[in-house]
Amino acid sequence: MGRFIARRLLQALPTVAGVVLITFVLFNVVGGSPAALVLGQNAGARALDEFDAARGYDKPLFCGHWTKTRALDEVDFDTAAPGVRAAWGAGESGPLRLEDGRELAIPFAFPPPKGETWRLTVIGDGPGFPHRGKKCSTPWKKVFRSAEQPAFRAAGGPVEIRRVKLEKATRHFFDSQLVEYAGRVLRLDFGTSTSLNQPVSNLLKAGLGPSLALTVPILVVELAVSLVLALLCAYRRGSGLDRGLVAVCVALMSVNYLVWIVFGQYVLAYRLGWFPVWGFESWRNLLLPVLIGVATGLGTNVRFYRTILLEEMHKDYVRTAFAKGLRTEQVLFKHVLKNALGPVIVNVALALPYLYTGSLLLESFFGIPGLGYLSLNAIHSADVEVVRAIVLVGALLFTAANVLADVALAWVDPRVKLA
Repeated sequence: MGRFIARRLLQALPTVAGVVLITFVLFNVVGGSPAALVLGQNAGARALDEFDAARGYDKPLFCGHWTKTRALDEVDFDTAAPGVRAAWGAGESGPLRLEDGRELAIPFAFPPPKGETWRLTVIGDGPGFPHRGKKCSTPWKKVFRSAEQPAFRAAGGPVEIRRVKLEKATRHFFDSQLVEYAGRVLRLDFGTSTSLNQPVSNLLKAGLGPSLALTVPILVVELAVSLVLALLCAYRRGSGLDRGLVAVCVALMSVNYLVWIVFGQYVLAYRLGWFPVWGFESWRNLLLPVLIGVATGLGTNVRFYRTILLEEMHKDYVRTAFAKGLRTEQVLFKHVLKNALGPVIVNVALALPYLYTGSLLLESFFGIPGLGYLSLNAIHSADVEVVRAIVLVGALLFTAANVLADVALAWVDPRVKLA
């Protein structure tokens, strides 16, 4: 068993690496600029650059010796907007033209920060272009420190500049956002919340208790009730009881989640006063959200378990058990349920990650300060660090749940080999 678990964990490592990579791509590449999301599109270049530098977003995505900077946006004069052309002193269209002896005036958004190395690249042509190579297309590059001022001058004739780019040097080739992100994940360092200014790991720890207090009772009660009702339906298949329970399950599945929440809060909590409407002061605050959570998932689970148990009810060992005179309870719980535990375990194991992430709607509507409530607030405030941490940990837990399901299935079912 120990070797099987170790082998499954090793097999899961590529999946874990893939989860980390996909999470990085979603939030660092596809998601756009986190600085612009948090500070707004109208924030100054210096503020955006300082935000990126504090969180490692100023590095190249995957690798490289140089990375772009907000101190000077790369400009292509063939496609530059009128405002950009005016800042550089260019004409209405075409390349930027420098007369003989004129120096290029660089409109930095802010002075490059001290203690760093920069590289200015100018691409153009003309008699006065200071080519560094034999080909006319060779760009002019100048590496300088922040205390210096790079000077590009047309000497010996006019110059037509087509493109200008400023880059900042990295510490080494692999000094990138991906490497830093992977290192932080290994250290369980999820960064600092931009909206709450607290370590994300502390926020996750604080929200884990309330979420588990809500989701664990929902899972346990829902599992127990679903199995009992499914066994009853399977045993009395085709009877009025079976058809009635199936009809109730379909009705439960058809009602929207929000309908249950509104009905529970308005009728059961506000009008009848049976439950508290809001808060997390005592166990009584959890009764109504747990009841709603069980009701919304009961229909799906009863129908799923009923299908599994019906396959077992018509097998030879069940008829043999009844022929021996065993009580119905013994046959159903000791034999039928035991042999149907495989799909049940898989279903429960795959539900375990959702215990961690909590319930967005229940926690939000009932004021439970769990991870679901934290996730919703983070989405509203564009808190990328919190959202990314919750998504990453949830995905890793889902991978772990798959490994746990394989191990548990091999443990309860002798037909599954530990290979």
